[in-house]
Amino acid sequence: MKIVHAPMEIGGQVGLFCKELGNLGHQAVGYHYFRTFQNYTENITLTDQYELMKNFGETLNYFDLFHFHFNMTMIPGLDDLELIQRAGKPMVMHHWGNDVRMLSIASLRNPYVRIGKAPKESDISRRLTLVGEFVPIGVVQDHEVYEYVKPYYKEVCILPLAIDVIRHSPAYPDEHESCPLVIHAPTDPLFKGTEIVEDTISKLKLEYPLRYVRVEKLKREEALALYRQADLIVDQILCGSYGLLAVEAMALGKPVVAFIRDDLMDTFPPELPLCNANPDTLYDVLKKMLTSAALRRHKGIEGRKYTERHHDIRVVGRQLLSIYNRL
Repeated sequence: MKIVHAPMEIGGQVGLFCKELGNLGHQAVGYHYFRTFQNYTENITLTDQYELMKNFGETLNYFDLFHFHFNMTMIPGLDDLELIQRAGKPMVMHHWGNDVRMLSIASLRNPYVRIGKAPKESDISRRLTLVGEFVPIGVVQDHEVYEYVKPYYKEVCILPLAIDVIRHSPAYPDEHESCPLVIHAPTDPLFKGTEIVEDTISKLKLEYPLRYVRVEKLKREEALALYRQADLIVDQILCGSYGLLAVEAMALGKPVVAFIRDDLMDTFPPELPLCNANPDTLYDVLKKMLTSAALRRHKGIEGRKYTERHHDIRVVGRQLLSIYNRL
């Protein structure tokens, strides 16, 4: 099977998908036209919007299946969807969160949620309605994103965030570290709750020895080098689910603090090792982790096991292929 991913890379996920699909005997190409400071280039083809449009005819004829990302396609206005459907080629649309997250829905179950860099709800709904006319299956990373898109598709499949655990050897926290290093890495500070995180850290600094680093706008290799040094990593505390930072941190054997909504807990595997904290409980959760090096190491070990079972690309790749087979 020949599979095309377009039009952009999302946190290195598309490159991982393409590589693993190749390992499973398929040909997969990922096109990426949007540049970021993280500079994801592995296993993808760099392009631009003009080239995607110019070569669409050849792409349509060559590939068997189209996997789109972030509520976008190859042609502005989603005009390629009808052409692909007429050609009898199956499609899926992969949503990643801020492309579809609606405050009106999110706030029903979550008093803490904030919407950062996201389109207007009317624009989200309009695009989802159009996509759903042509694309039968939507793909999301968890049930937090699921609820925004479920009315628009015949079927919505859960595909966990992926990481190559073999390339991320663990560096478990030192049980004898008396001044732990805490790291927070916000791509969108409003959405992640960065102000609350840093206010809480400032209070704890007055009572306990700790070091704090905010990782921002670094290349991926530089950021990962800092994560390896951490004793504790704080992900997002407002959204109600965890993101790619948490997955990377757990793969590195680091304990992770993040907020998981009560109503979503049962949708994750029961051994989820995250330290659950919302803005009201963050101080107490961080205090507990800062004062127990043994607990930090234990959570790090459990996190590594969790990523091996549920987020390794070899596991996720097979799940992705099963979604394609449904088409």
